[in-house]
Amino acid sequence: MRLHPKMPSCVAGLVAVGVTSILLVACSSSSSTSSSTTSTTGSPTTRASTASTSGASTTSSVASANFDSCSVVTQAEAAGALGQSVTPGVLGNATVEGGLACVFYGPSSPTPTTPNAAQPDTVRVVVVKGPDALTWYNNYKSSPQVHALAVAGYGDQAFYDGGASLSVLKGNSYLRVAVAPAGAPPSLPAEEQLATAILAKL
Repeated sequence: MRLHPKMPSCVAGLVAVGVTSILLVACSSSSSTSSSTTSTTGSPTTRASTASTSGASTTSSVASANFDSCSVVTQAEAAGALGQSVTPGVLGNATVEGGLACVFYGPSSPTPTTPNAAQPDTVRVVVVKGPDALTWYNNYKSSPQVHALAVAGYGDQAFYDGGASLSVLKGNSYLRVAVAPAGAPPSLPAEEQLATAILAKL
């Protein structure tokens, strides 16, 4: 900017400071806009990090929803529970509780396989972590189709639902295990065996 040669130096200084301030405000406004755009269009991990600054409840919801149930059970452990070889675990929606199920398929499982629904010749493992774990555990335990039978020796409390799965509450983790062999009823002893292996990792 050219200043008039007769302009007093103090006025020239004020003009220079004013222009600098306008440029700084414009730059900071531009960078905050691009930063905001990046955080809303980024990966789930980026969005989870951003959400954590807005409150603990948001963070816990994101963490619970994104917990990888396959990270706490191996293919070998699932095969041991089912008593035969199984496919690698795949993630699907849990049929009752929040979170994602890790599902392993035996050689006699129906085709096409559907990880979002219970099927025979499968092992299903769901882990829900965070403050909602107790709520999901109690909701399933009190649902009309469940005939809860207390099972001792697992986590803080546990029950068998009377027909398909073992549910265990340990701290802020809710574990549900279902072992459904082909042509046979669900196996509670196999579910207890698998729960023992998984609980050591929670």
